[in-house]
Amino acid sequence: MATPMMPTAIRLIPGQLVPALEVEILSGTRWNLFEQTPRAFTMIVFYRGLHCPLCIEYLQELERKLEQFNAIGIECIVISGDTYERAIESKENWGLQKLQIGYGLTREAMQQWGLYISKGKLAEEPPLFNEPGLFLVKPNGILFFAGVNNAPYGRPALDTLLSGLDYVLNHDYPLRGTEV
Repeated sequence: MATPMMPTAIRLIPGQLVPALEVEILSGTRWNLFEQTPRAFTMIVFYRGLHCPLCIEYLQELERKLEQFNAIGIECIVISGDTYERAIESKENWGLQKLQIGYGLTREAMQQWGLYISKGKLAEEPPLFNEPGLFLVKPNGILFFAGVNNAPYGRPALDTLLSGLDYVLNHDYPLRGTEV
């Protein structure tokens, strides 16, 4: 019996430099990860897009907690592969006023960041989209935390993330998951 070929996937390793990331944001400018200067981390939340009801809840909760993340030195951006029009619709329909919203994430960028990619199967889904991911990147571009999902559920709980990061930042907590 022949062994099936297993596709290879990228897995980002904490403690190593992350790939470059540039996206258009709804404010009309281009956002570049390596130009960010947070006190502690840049938090990148990759969301599925306008079609995802669980993304609505997650991003609305993040919007409510954004000031808490900012207070501990974490700057946030949320990014999807949606078009400009779909990203605007998400912002307006979901009542997002404070979050930076990036759009137009390419398949190549999805792959470089180790995101799972799905083909649209339902009428409201785009032909191709990324599944959720959440990354914390130090100001020097080094990965501190990675959470990647292959489905819309199971994302890091934001309250748990906030309390954990508060502990990390106040107790010189070591980097984890660096062994390959």
